[in-house]
Amino acid sequence: MLNDGKMEKRVLRLTLAAIALVVAALGHDAPAANAQEPSVPGAQGTQAAPATPQNSQTPGALSWEEVRAKFEAANPSLRAGQIGIEEAKAQEITAYLRPNPNFNALLDQVDVFSTNPSQPLALADPVGSLTYLHERDHKRELRRDSAKAATGIAVSNQADLERNLLFTLRTAFVQTLQQKAVLGLTRENLTYYDHVLDVNREKYKAGGIAQVDLDRLELQRVQFEADLQSALVSLRTAKIQLLTLLNDRTPVDQFDVVGLFDFNNQIARQDEFRQIALDNRPDLRAAVQAVDKARTDHQLAVANGSTDPIFGIDVGKNPPIEHYIGISVTIPLRIFDRNQGEKLRTKLDIDRNAELLNLQRAQVFSDVDSAYAMVESNLALLQPYKDRYLKQADRVRDTISFSYQHGAASLLDFLDAQKEYRDVELNYLNLVASYLTAASQLNLAVGREVVQ
Repeated sequence: MLNDGKMEKRVLRLTLAAIALVVAALGHDAPAANAQEPSVPGAQGTQAAPATPQNSQTPGALSWEEVRAKFEAANPSLRAGQIGIEEAKAQEITAYLRPNPNFNALLDQVDVFSTNPSQPLALADPVGSLTYLHERDHKRELRRDSAKAATGIAVSNQADLERNLLFTLRTAFVQTLQQKAVLGLTRENLTYYDHVLDVNREKYKAGGIAQVDLDRLELQRVQFEADLQSALVSLRTAKIQLLTLLNDRTPVDQFDVVGLFDFNNQIARQDEFRQIALDNRPDLRAAVQAVDKARTDHQLAVANGSTDPIFGIDVGKNPPIEHYIGISVTIPLRIFDRNQGEKLRTKLDIDRNAELLNLQRAQVFSDVDSAYAMVESNLALLQPYKDRYLKQADRVRDTISFSYQHGAASLLDFLDAQKEYRDVELNYLNLVASYLTAASQLNLAVGREVVQ
């Protein structure tokens, strides 16, 4: 009889477990049949991920385009860099200035010691002269070209500064979206667990579970509360960082952002990203411009070694000649070439900048390849989550919960299922954030936004 009773209990548990599996499968299949899968922009034919939990949005939440526009208009670093470009343009004016002529006035042969009568200016010789330095070998034009090249480098450096700051801004934006998703998940988990607690409290009142089991369930709620508070702090920290980059004094509670927190598994080939980077990277463009400027500076150094004549004209009075006009030409004698060292330095600077250009080009390829590998790695991890793991974690949690309520699963199995569900959902959100960060890294490596 005892063996028959154990057998009946075992059959009952197996029956309840089977019922739980069927109910869970029906519960997931029915909504899936009626739900419409959200589309991912730019990802045709891509299976959409389950809806990411989101908390309520603050009115006036900013999109990525609005955040970027606000950042470009108000960031102090970008504004300071723009002023630097205007300063470089002012140097072009200075570099192209012509030399001013020199005027000299002379009053010679003043006899201050003459007496009876005193006529100090009787034999005075007034002379006025005008001289002008004539620059040869296009020195002025080369100075202008060198200054324009410096302005071009300043513009490219400004674009590179913006590229790096936009990566930092995009990372902060993604972190804010991530923490919003995590906060929504923790709230959903807490709400679900509170419902489980309500069911078990009623079960305890009916004598279905022991006091110690109910206490263990109540204590487990502390973990859900801790997850919620941690998510709130992380979201607030991410918003503060984003506000700092925007140079915005809006209170944190009144600031919010909105955007797609998902991934796109359709990306272009690596060779295409390499070519885009070669065409768009501002630091690579600055390296090319540095080589051109070095060549211009060498031409200027050679030109500065040439002699510049000084033409002059003078007018005076020298008794017995009543008035006279004189013409002069002054030519420096280049016995010693005092510009020889500058010529050699600028010539070597061309080779140095050419090597730096090769280094920068190799760095561009390295950045693109590394970022592309990061994106592919995250996609390889995300796709199984979307296809299987999220659904399995949800199904296991509901199945074990149903089995526990009907005595077919232990309390330890129930708690483990809750933890596994939280871990899988949190890992998925972290992987999406890692993908978006890797996509931002790829945009940084390419020089413009190519992956959203």
